[in-house]
Amino acid sequence: MRINRRAVAAAAVIAVVLPLSACGGSEAGSTDASGKVEGRITFQTWNLQANFKDYFNGLIADFEKQHPGTDVKWVDRPAEGYADKISADAAGGTLPDVVNVSPDLVAPLAKAGLALDLDKAAPQYKKEYLPGAWDAHRIPGAEGTYAFPWYLNTGPLFYNKRLLKDAGLDPEKPPTTYDEVFDAGLKMARQSKGKVAALANVPTIEDFGRYGVPLMNEEGTAFSFNDPKGVELLTRYKELYDAKALDPQALTATPESSGHKFLTESVAMNPGSALDLANFKKQAPSLYKNIGITDQITSTGKANMYVMGVMVNAQSKQKPAAVAFAHFVTDATRQMEFAKKVAIFPSTAGSLDDPYFTEEDGTDETRVRVAAAESLKTSVNYTPVLFSEQMKTELRNAVARALQGKQSPQEALDNAVKACDRLLRQS
Repeated sequence: MRINRRAVAAAAVIAVVLPLSACGGSEAGSTDASGKVEGRITFQTWNLQANFKDYFNGLIADFEKQHPGTDVKWVDRPAEGYADKISADAAGGTLPDVVNVSPDLVAPLAKAGLALDLDKAAPQYKKEYLPGAWDAHRIPGAEGTYAFPWYLNTGPLFYNKRLLKDAGLDPEKPPTTYDEVFDAGLKMARQSKGKVAALANVPTIEDFGRYGVPLMNEEGTAFSFNDPKGVELLTRYKELYDAKALDPQALTATPESSGHKFLTESVAMNPGSALDLANFKKQAPSLYKNIGITDQITSTGKANMYVMGVMVNAQSKQKPAAVAFAHFVTDATRQMEFAKKVAIFPSTAGSLDDPYFTEEDGTDETRVRVAAAESLKTSVNYTPVLFSEQMKTELRNAVARALQGKQSPQEALDNAVKACDRLLRQS
C-alpha cells in the first residue's frame, strides 16, 4: 500500500466526465444536505482494504450504531486504474455516494457537477480542519470546496552521511537551501569524477512551487511557471545535469525509481516521508546506519503536503447520510486513530498538537514524525488541482529538452506553459 501517493492519472476522468457538465455543470444536484441521516450509501476507498479491513469495518459499525437506519456498503478499488474506474462510474451514473479522492481527481468531477460543494452543503465543518487542507480541494477561478480533507503526508530530505563525507562535506551540516543543495551536488560530482550523483530526479511542478515560482494566475485560467524564477530553477538543474550531479536515469525517473536509487546508495539525497524510515531499516541496514535527516528544502518557508480527501457525490439520493458519513470518516477522532496505525497525519485542526506528534523519544522515527507534523501546520499542496497528467508530461518533456541542451530553459518552459494552457482551455 502506498499512502504517500503522488496524484494519480486524472486524464481519463477529465475526458469522460467533463462532457457531462453540458447537462448541468456546477448547478447539477441540490447542495441541501439537511434532513434525517438514514438510508443505504456506498463508500469507496483507494487501495486500503488489504491493510486496514478491520479498521474500516469497525468505523462503519460505529457510524451505523450512532445513526440507526443507516447502512454503509464499503468497496475498495486497487490503485492501478482508479482514475479509470471513477470515470466509468461518473459516465455511467454509478459513482458511489462517498468517494476517496485526491485533489486532481476531484477537480473534473466538481466541474461536471458531480462533487458536492461543502462550503454550501456543510459549512459548519470547515473550522474543524487545517486551512491548507480544506483549501486543497478548491478549484482556482471557482467558488467552493469539493471534498473533506482526510489524511496528509509530507516529509524531510533524507541524505547519506557517508556519501557527503566522502565528498569532503560535513555530514552533520546538510544543505538547508536550494543553493546549498546545488553547490553540494556539484562538489560531489567533482570529487567522485561523476560517479556519485546528488539527486535522482528532475524538477516537477511541486518543486517549482517549493522554489517560490508562481504556478498559475489567481483566476486559474493560465500557467505561469515560465517566469524568471522558474527559469532560474531549471538553469540550476541544467548545471547539475552537465556536471553529472544528476543520476543518469533522472530524465525517466519516477518517485519509486528515485527512492530505489537512494535505497541502494547510488545517490546522496532524496525527499521522502515518514513512511520511509521503516523501509530503510528493513531493506537497507547499511544505509540506515548512515541516514541523515534534515528539513524539506523550500524557498517559501512552507513545505509541500500530499493530501487525500473524501468527496460526496452531488447526485447522491441520501445526501444527509453521505455528508454525515464523510465527516465521520474524517473527524478528529477517526483521523487520529488512523494516523496511529500508519505513518500519515490528520488534517483536523489541533490534532497535530497531540503528544503523539510533538514528543520525541530519541528514535529517528519519532524525530521525523514530530518534524513533519510541525511543518504540516503551514504546509500547502503545491501541485495545482488543474494540473493533469498530460500537463505533467508536457513539463517533464520540456525539462528534458532543456537539460539535454535542445532548448534553453526559457524556451522549454515557454513551450510547456503554452501546451498546458492549451490543455487547460480544452478541459
